[in-house]
Amino acid sequence: MPETSYLHQILILLAAAVVAVPIFQRLGMGTVLGYLIAGAIIGPWGLKFINEVEDIRHIAEFGVIFLLFLIGIELKPSRLWTMRRLVFGLGSVQVIITGLTLTGLVLLLGFDGKIAVITGFGLALSSTAFGLQILTERRQLNTTSGRATLSVLLLQDLAVVPLLTLVSLLAEDFSLTVGLEYALLKAVLVIVVVLLVGRYLLSPVLHLVASSRTSEVFIAAAVLAVLGISWLMDKAGLSMALGAFLAGLMLAESYYRHQIVADILPFRAILLGLFFMSVGMTINFGLLIDQPLMIASLVLALLVIKIILLLSLCHLFGLNKSDNARVSFLLAQSGEFAFILFGMAAIKGILTTDLFHILTLIVALTMAVTPLLFSFVDYLDRRFISKTDQHPLKNLDLESSQHRVIIAGFGRVGRRIAKLLNASHTSYVALDNKPDRVARLHGEGFPVFYGDASRVDVLDAAGADQASVLVITLVDPDAAERLVQVVHQHYPELSIYARAHDHEHCQKLLKAGATIAISETMETSLQLGNLALEASGVPQDEIDQLLEVYRLGYYVDIKVK
Repeated sequence: MPETSYLHQILILLAAAVVAVPIFQRLGMGTVLGYLIAGAIIGPWGLKFINEVEDIRHIAEFGVIFLLFLIGIELKPSRLWTMRRLVFGLGSVQVIITGLTLTGLVLLLGFDGKIAVITGFGLALSSTAFGLQILTERRQLNTTSGRATLSVLLLQDLAVVPLLTLVSLLAEDFSLTVGLEYALLKAVLVIVVVLLVGRYLLSPVLHLVASSRTSEVFIAAAVLAVLGISWLMDKAGLSMALGAFLAGLMLAESYYRHQIVADILPFRAILLGLFFMSVGMTINFGLLIDQPLMIASLVLALLVIKIILLLSLCHLFGLNKSDNARVSFLLAQSGEFAFILFGMAAIKGILTTDLFHILTLIVALTMAVTPLLFSFVDYLDRRFISKTDQHPLKNLDLESSQHRVIIAGFGRVGRRIAKLLNASHTSYVALDNKPDRVARLHGEGFPVFYGDASRVDVLDAAGADQASVLVITLVDPDAAERLVQVVHQHYPELSIYARAHDHEHCQKLLKAGATIAISETMETSLQLGNLALEASGVPQDEIDQLLEVYRLGYYVDIKVK
């Protein structure tokens, strides 16, 4: 395909997104549905502006890869262990029960065992991309229902590994039992090897790259880590998305993770939007027009079956009515991995072309109605479901805190502030852009991470939207002023306590938006003056009064000017 054709397609995709997404956001229907409709309009079954859907989808699948990486990097192994009851309990039961139920129904329709298993378990999976995007847009990811949804989706992503391997084995005429045993054994071995290699290689390599202080090289290294591990998993016959998740999990404890998240987010956002549009393009309106009753019946049946099963399972695991409904309706659709699973099965000759088109249309339609389903359950929750039984799930160690302090700059001043916060058991996180310092202090137990605090995406990754105070201890006066401006613009409710060097610097910081600016020369002078007065025999009460009056006059004078 000529390069101009690719440019033409990119322009069409960007134009469709720019027009459709703001309209759907304004209507309160979310960006996901906007991307879907935009893709359907410009795709082969709409205005036919773009017909090469497969080419677009191959690129767009990188959005899912980066999404899984970000999920992994935000989920520390320790936190995953605290969520084990929901991940390995609710998640496992959901996949097994839903998969077996749908497999049984496909068998009743007259298909053979191989087709039934692939179809049943493929449709049992939900869309990680859709689910997390909707929860993120509505700021519900850290709610009880959000964490329960994430737990199920994580287990489903893990289940993709044996399912994809199973397809390859079934195509080679292995039995179901033998195929599943090989799939599980292979998956476990590959995952263990990747985790061991990543654990002992990734952080040292990133430290070496970060030491060069070249931001574009660090971004390249982060992308290389994600795609490299994903590629290795793909070559091993497993899921690229799972490889990305494992890469994120390996870096979850790294002090580079906030900077990496900030660097990866733009790639994820663009490619994930492209993925949603590619899904919209796959909706075969010709098949929908030819057999509307059959397609509608299958879509409705799939949604109803999954909702009923999820409602029952979530109730068994102790979720209240409101959270139960949200999880069940959000996970009722089928997901992006079904496209991959069914596509691989079609290539291997297990699924016929006609059956593949029907299945992908059903998956796409269930994904398309998901934003509407979630809006519907929101309405039901507000009108009919009591909120008095809302309670947090036990044993979920949320890393974020509503009262956390962020320290920008972790030199001597920053460390002293951190020690005071530790002594009072106040939660905080620190950011510093010197990798050697971060490595040393992180090893000493300080929650300090590598990152440029003047970047909004880094601050977002560090939880600035949930913090109550940002303490700026940067040595560079210009860098401190720029940081105050950025934070004041993007987080107007966040209190900013800044370290200043002198009277003039205090004025600049306060003008830029700092809540409080403390002059280090002033405070040093007061401390030395205190000692001199005390040595001269002046009573301590009089000294305290003199210092307070002088301090008050100094800072009031700054604000007046």
